[in-house]
Amino acid sequence: MAMTQRLVIETSDRNSLRPLLESALEREKKLLHASIDKARVRVAEFEKRFGMVSAEFERRLNAREIEESVAFTDWRMEMGMLAVLEQRYRTLEGSQIVD
Repeated sequence: MAMTQRLVIETSDRNSLRPLLESALEREKKLLHASIDKARVRVAEFEKRFGMVSAEFERRLNAREIEESVAFTDWRMEMGMLAVLEQRYRTLEGSQIVD
């Protein structure tokens, strides 16, 4: 279980800063969500192209049952980017501004 972390931002104009922060967080979540959707489409295209789901691809690649290729490197990178984007989204989704 992850520990809750607190980030402190000091300002002399709390009434203006809070809506700005809330807006920025929401905008970033929307951008991340759009990027996640695009990455999922690209991963699905690889899965369709090579006839296997990503988990099976990763297992077979790690077991050296299939050889690395440019396309497979691209697939792995897309899977990695998707994981990073999803983690960032979860971080923002689980955050809140408290008084």
